[in-house]
Amino acid sequence: MLRELRPALVMTVTLTVLTGLAYPLAMTGLAGVLFPSQAAGSLVVVDGNVVGSSLIGQSFTGERYFHGRLSATTAADPADATKTVPAPYNASNSMGSNLGPTSKALADRLGDDFAALRKENPAARVPVDLVTTSGSGLDPEISPDAALFQVPRIAQARGLPEDQVRRLVEAQVEPPQLGLIGEPRVNVLALNLALDRAGARAAAR
Repeated sequence: MLRELRPALVMTVTLTVLTGLAYPLAMTGLAGVLFPSQAAGSLVVVDGNVVGSSLIGQSFTGERYFHGRLSATTAADPADATKTVPAPYNASNSMGSNLGPTSKALADRLGDDFAALRKENPAARVPVDLVTTSGSGLDPEISPDAALFQVPRIAQARGLPEDQVRRLVEAQVEPPQLGLIGEPRVNVLALNLALDRAGARAAAR
């Protein structure tokens, strides 16, 4: 009996060690050597402090900052573990809203958000990515149109010329990867950091 089982047991243990331990450890070590920033989570550091990741969005709600795409991620309700509560950009629970086109809750939320954005910039068309959530809930980027739409609000809140804020947006636009994959996009965290630097320079003058 043991004689028949031995080859299967040896093969199981060997494959477990190779594919479950050796290979993952080798890939982790190689990634740390070749791509240290990416392997560490693509963290963004300012003045020695980690302020976020270039791969995971975060919630900016103030009038002085560019807002990212809406997030529908949730977390466990502290008062009742069987329920969930909204937790935007919760990296441990990537998800979309799962609300369909016949959902009244979705229609009401879209209507409210659209009306608020129209008041913010009545002269411009509201970009769709400012009123819809992404499939992951963690999208760190918005379209150039969505960033430019917010320029008047931010310029007014910070006391900066609109042309200056618009140039900041244009400087942060990333082209499609390899010129073909995806669409032009703007990383919201990078844009807001550039905005803070511009504000600091203006205040120092």
